[in-house]
Amino acid sequence: MTAPSSSASRWRDNAPLYAIGALLIAVFAALAIWRAGSPAPPAEVERPIAASPRTGAPPALDALPADADDAAVVWSRLGPEEARARNASVPLAAGGVGTARPFAFTGNGVDRERATGCLALAALAEAGQGDSDQRAVMQVVLNRVRHPAFANTVCGVVFEGSERATGCQFSFTCDGSLARTYPAAAMQSARRRAIEALGGYVHAPVGNATHYHADYVWPWWSPRLDKVAVEGPHIFYRWRGFWGTPQALSARYRGSEPDPLGLEATAEAVERPTLPTRSFAEDGAAMRTITAGAQDSPRVIERREDRPLPSSGDPRVHFVLVARSDDPAALIERARALCPGEGFCQVYGWTESEAIPDALPLSDRARRNLRFSFLPARSGNGEAIFFDCQLFPTPSQGRCMPRARP
Repeated sequence: MTAPSSSASRWRDNAPLYAIGALLIAVFAALAIWRAGSPAPPAEVERPIAASPRTGAPPALDALPADADDAAVVWSRLGPEEARARNASVPLAAGGVGTARPFAFTGNGVDRERATGCLALAALAEAGQGDSDQRAVMQVVLNRVRHPAFANTVCGVVFEGSERATGCQFSFTCDGSLARTYPAAAMQSARRRAIEALGGYVHAPVGNATHYHADYVWPWWSPRLDKVAVEGPHIFYRWRGFWGTPQALSARYRGSEPDPLGLEATAEAVERPTLPTRSFAEDGAAMRTITAGAQDSPRVIERREDRPLPSSGDPRVHFVLVARSDDPAALIERARALCPGEGFCQVYGWTESEAIPDALPLSDRARRNLRFSFLPARSGNGEAIFFDCQLFPTPSQGRCMPRARP
C-alpha cells in the first residue's frame, strides 16, 4: 500500500479550517445581496453645530433673555447701592470667561473707517478713557458682531435698538450722550485701540462675553445670564448653554458697514420716555455750572453742554443731583474731581432736579433744601464738607449741615 501524497494529507488535516472559511464567504455574499436590494441611505447634509450633551438643544434665538429686541435691556430694578450689593453677592460662573477668537476683518476701506469710528465711540462713551475698560467694551461689541443673535456689522451692533423709543442695546445711543464731544487726544487713543481690536487683538479678561452693565444697576436679565467677569465699573455676562459658548460666535463678518452719521441722526430723532437722571455719585456730572463770563458776568452752563476744562483762574459753582442711596465718600471724591486746582470752586447738591436753582446767590428755599456742600482746600484752609444728616446719617467725613432758617 502506498503512502498518501503530501497535498492530500494537507487537505485532510486542514479540512475544518476550509469549512469555516467557506461558511464566512457565504455569509458575506448573503449580506452583499441583501444590501444591494435595500434603499440607499439619505445623503449627508450640513447640520448646525450641536449643543453639548450637558446643555441640551439650544433655544431659539428670539427666546434668549436680553436679546437684540429687548425693550428694557438697560433699565435697573434697584437703586445704586442696593444694586452694587446684589451684584457683589453673585459669584462668577464656573468655567471661566471662555476664549474668543481674533476678529477677522474682511471689509473695504470705507467699512474699516466706519467700524473704527463706531467701535471707538462706543468704548469712549460707555467706558471712559481707561485702557482696559475700553478694550473690554470693544471685545463685547466684536463678540456680538459674530453672534447670530445680533447685527452682523460693528456700527449695526453699536446702534442696535436706537431706532426704537426704548430698547437701545448701548445706553449712550439713547440717553443724549450722542451730543457730547470728546477731547481729540481721548478719541485718538480710543481709535488706536479699535484698530488693534479689528486687527485681531483679543481682550482675554472678558473672553466671549456678550453682555455687560455698570455695577450700580441691576437689570432684570442679570440673574438669567452667567456672570463671568468684572472689569473696572462693569460686570460681564454670557448666555447659558450653547449660545454662550465660543462655538456660538460663528457668524462671519462681511463688511457692508452702515453710515454711522445716518444711524446717529435716526437715534437722535426718536422721541423717548424720560429716564431717571443719574446722580452725581454715579456719573460725576453737574446738572448746572455757573462760571465767569465776559466782563465778569456769570455764565450758566447746563449739563447738556460741554463743560469748560478746569482752570485755576475761572471761578466755578456746580449744582449737582444727589440721592439718598449715594455713598457720602463717593460724593466727596466726585466733588474733588470736579474742583481741582487752586481756583475758587464750590459744589452744591440737591435731591430733586426742580430744587436746583438757576442762579446765584442761593435763595432761602434753595438753602433749606440743600443736601450736600463741598468747598475744596484753598489758601491754606482745609476742605469744608457738609451733609444733610437726615439724608446721610453717618457720613465718614465732613459735618452735619446746619439747618437754614426761613
